[in-house]
Amino acid sequence: MPEIITGIFSNYIIKVAAIAWLTAQVLKTIINMVLTKQFKAERLVGAGGMPSSHTALVISMAIATAKQCGTDSPMFAIAAALAAIVMYDAMGVRRAAGEQAKVINRLVDEWLDTVNFDQERIPHFKELKEMLGHTPLEVIGGIIVGVVISLLV
Repeated sequence: MPEIITGIFSNYIIKVAAIAWLTAQVLKTIINMVLTKQFKAERLVGAGGMPSSHTALVISMAIATAKQCGTDSPMFAIAAALAAIVMYDAMGVRRAAGEQAKVINRLVDEWLDTVNFDQERIPHFKELKEMLGHTPLEVIGGIIVGVVISLLV
């Protein structure tokens, strides 16, 4: 078991991807703090926001794989395909789900404001998470972070 853990922590591609993800999450937290004037610890691990940490991770992984295995390797082909899927999903399905969550949260808030139920009888509604996906600019930010980290490490 120790050799497995040692192998994981000495794996260049995993190291690069982890550093890119961590860098993007810290940047996301700082950017959010500057914009909102509040520190939100959730931003250190949460999805959504600028830059896309998922994008930073998969782009850095693809570049690290290319550096280590070559662009003609099957491993690079898999890493590049995965990166494309993750970025497409972030700007498409996950972003749409976040936009739908905003609308649902607003509808529930408006409904609760207009209905005069006894507070104890109102069903508990947990607000849906709205920051899920990314704008194209946030994905580009993740690409930049991923490229820079993979070239520096």
